[in-house]
Amino acid sequence: MAMESAKTELVITRDFDAPRSLVFKAWTQPEHMARWWGPRGYTTPACEMDVRPGGVLRLCMRSSEGQDLWVRGEFREVVEPERLVFTAINEVDQVETVITVTFVDHGGRTLLTMHQTFSRPEVSRGAREGWTSSFERLEEYLAAAR
Repeated sequence: MAMESAKTELVITRDFDAPRSLVFKAWTQPEHMARWWGPRGYTTPACEMDVRPGGVLRLCMRSSEGQDLWVRGEFREVVEPERLVFTAINEVDQVETVITVTFVDHGGRTLLTMHQTFSRPEVSRGAREGWTSSFERLEEYLAAAR
């Protein structure tokens, strides 16, 4: 389920067949995140994370054509295993977005809600498709990790 509001926010809710602790680790440990982050066709050859308020996120997404896109951000809130809030700025548009992810235990499964706000509406173009593809990759990764 996805919803956009005036192209300045995006909310996606997804049910994952994996325990909340594993889904949270997939978002907070670089060795996990590098395996699923980014839309299909992209890899994440570099991923650095200091998961604590004020800690830094820095990663590189590489397209199938070999083009690198660097993203940096800062963790604002970390409540294990319930909630993450962090910023993300990609090197192309230099516009900060804020991403909030909640993880709800749902009988051994995880109900994840991702809320992203954009300071400029044009920056949100393609975000829904990118996240949907990333979540498909996350689902595949979690199935293999169980």
